[in-house]
Amino acid sequence: MTQRAKIDTGGGTTGDTPGTPGTPAETEPPVVHRPAGLTAAEVAERVARGEVNDVPVRSSRSTADIVRANVFTRFNAIIGVLWVIMLIVAPIQDSLFGFVIVANTGIGIIQELRAKKTLDGLAVIGEAKPTVRRDGRAAGISTSEIVLGDLIELGPGDKVVVDGVVAEADSMEIDESLLTGEADPVVKRPGDPVMSGSFVVAGGGAFTATKVGREAYAAQLAEEASRFTLVHSELRSGISTILKYVTWMMVPTAIGLIISQLVVKDTDLKNSIARTVGGIVPMIPEGLVLLTSVAFAIGVIRLGRKQCLVQELPAIEGLARVDVVCLDKTGTLTEGGMDVTEVRLLNGSDEGYVRKVLGALGESDPRPNASLQAIVDAYPETEEWRCTESLPFSSARKYSGAAFSEGDGEDSTWLLGAPDVLLPAGDPALAEVDRLNEEGLRVLLLARTVHELDSPDVAEDARATALVVLEQRLRPDAGDTLAYFADQNVAAKVISGDNAVSVGAVAGKLGLPGADHTVDARTLPADREEMARVLDENAVFGRVTPQQKRDMVAALQSHGHTVAMTGDGVNDVLALKDADIGVSMGSGSEATRAVAQIVLLNNSFATLPSVVAEGRRVIGNITRVATLFLTKTVYSVLLALLVVVSQIEYPFLPRHLTLLSTLTIGVPAFFLALAPNKERAKPHFVRRVMRYAIPGGVVAAAATFTTYLLARHHYTGADALGAETSAATLTLFLVSMWVLAIIARPYTLWRLVLVAAMGGAFLLVLVVPWLQDFFALKLVGTTMPWAAVAVAAAGAAVLEVAWRWVDRRFPA
Repeated sequence: MTQRAKIDTGGGTTGDTPGTPGTPAETEPPVVHRPAGLTAAEVAERVARGEVNDVPVRSSRSTADIVRANVFTRFNAIIGVLWVIMLIVAPIQDSLFGFVIVANTGIGIIQELRAKKTLDGLAVIGEAKPTVRRDGRAAGISTSEIVLGDLIELGPGDKVVVDGVVAEADSMEIDESLLTGEADPVVKRPGDPVMSGSFVVAGGGAFTATKVGREAYAAQLAEEASRFTLVHSELRSGISTILKYVTWMMVPTAIGLIISQLVVKDTDLKNSIARTVGGIVPMIPEGLVLLTSVAFAIGVIRLGRKQCLVQELPAIEGLARVDVVCLDKTGTLTEGGMDVTEVRLLNGSDEGYVRKVLGALGESDPRPNASLQAIVDAYPETEEWRCTESLPFSSARKYSGAAFSEGDGEDSTWLLGAPDVLLPAGDPALAEVDRLNEEGLRVLLLARTVHELDSPDVAEDARATALVVLEQRLRPDAGDTLAYFADQNVAAKVISGDNAVSVGAVAGKLGLPGADHTVDARTLPADREEMARVLDENAVFGRVTPQQKRDMVAALQSHGHTVAMTGDGVNDVLALKDADIGVSMGSGSEATRAVAQIVLLNNSFATLPSVVAEGRRVIGNITRVATLFLTKTVYSVLLALLVVVSQIEYPFLPRHLTLLSTLTIGVPAFFLALAPNKERAKPHFVRRVMRYAIPGGVVAAAATFTTYLLARHHYTGADALGAETSAATLTLFLVSMWVLAIIARPYTLWRLVLVAAMGGAFLLVLVVPWLQDFFALKLVGTTMPWAAVAVAAAGAAVLEVAWRWVDRRFPA
């Protein structure tokens, strides 16, 4: 049994008056003095010795990591070497690609630094501040300010941030599942060890820090839990796969091109080097990774403005792929607070006495949950009663309790919790409870028990005394958010520990389909396959235990669903951790914020559609621009192979392909990647991109090489190579523009303007003399330029047919 003495920092015992008649002073429990914790001088001494919790918990990558990730890439290394070569052997025009890469890399770094600033600022707002007792006073401080020997207070939902030994325990139960995998909470008593990474599920107490900083058992786990990560992303892993195959294709092709241009052809060395580099550079989709990072970074900034902290970058992408969202009712569909609307007396109970009991119960818990807080607000504490033992509320038990020594010397033990758990089936009071639940009200039963609180049979033979009726405050934006998910074909499942009928009534008020048919989770089958079937067929579940929430997430995932879980209490932690995407409210417990990928700092469920929309924007737009980049890679590799086989000069200098890449890929891709996009996220990123990029690249290479061969037969003389290159460039530009025009669909005004502007820029280069000279582009005569246009038109027609066939043959 856990004895509980009420504590008075002034030297007395709260809830009891020494010398009260009928309570002799010699029978009073000893006054419990709380440890005062470290003094300011002791804290300063430990700080000076470096005994501080200095683990760098970051919400984002460091500046050095961001610079390193953007600068030191495999492709930047290849392009860097080629750039240096071109600076030595060719005019500055042929080195423009290097300056473009420098600019792109700079843009990537700047955008990620902006995202880092946003994330770091939000992390400070959302950072949990452990309560530390120093000089006898408790105050919240930053986790990094904790020193060795600090006395840290704990309550339900608090995470243990450093290792330590329990100094005070009041029915404290700690969940160590995030460390050990064991879901059953562990009762902690004074002297027991506690490990960082665990969290309190019931009761409270305090512990003394024995290991801080990197010495703590789970310091590295805690650091990783809140770090800005770039893992588990289909988008990024897909791009990595594409780049791997591109590298395999590029290396042998580049070697063949080098041999062809430098050895086989007897041409000017510098010109051969320039054309060789011109063939290698466009094979590299250098801007693809950059634009993906920029799109994610800007997504973080946009969500940050809405007080949404993205703790793991791919969470933006992940939520866009979600097809089932599991919602905890309390704190998600309803606001955290409640109001007591009435107390219905049972079995002839006295109203005044019931008020005293409720006041004493409210005062018995130093950290009441939302239900008990409503009772605390409605019924003041009873000074005549003294709490001798308490049983904190637990989501698994569905009730709390306390034993009291009443003012007249009588002892009594009380339970407060779910009526359908505390009362036997068929009890007359349950019918009244059902009627109240159907109105969407929450009902708690106050019952007196004859058993000890630590008895496994404590609820047996409990005498029903009163029903406490609570009204829950619906979130005004919850209905619109549920309607948004329904419109987007995302199934919403309300999973709550409350009475199923009450949960269904709340969901029904918000317009959730299927709310009229609720399921009591105690009737759910244990078999995962059967459970998944029931979950697919129903939308509202009540009386769900924390372990069941976890099992339900796993069952949905076993049916191929991508599951998001929202919650704010300790009972949601396990399910949040196992869900594909965990979403926590900013006002939620420290433990839920630690395991969630997304934290809604404004506590607004209505922010979720913004996150979904941002993810869809990122995925849809990156798919678009990836097609542009990889089309260029495909046609570059094929052109190089055709040149090697034909043993002729490579048709382009680096300046030509820099111009084409900028106008048909670089500038358009930047705008397309950041544009609005509400298209539903689809799987198989690599397949969806390559099914367009391959035919696009093949057609572009074939049309360009055809024009180049025609031009070689048409032009003669010293300037023939320049005229041939200009004709081939015209064809490649027009075909690439058609690829861009297809990618930009469906058209909007700004997209039409974008495509037209890129075409106008190329036309400007062809007609302005100094630009003609700078880019070595000059159309000679009329026959061959019009032939180049005709070949490009034929290529565009083939592209339309090919892509339509792909859409029918390989639907997304």
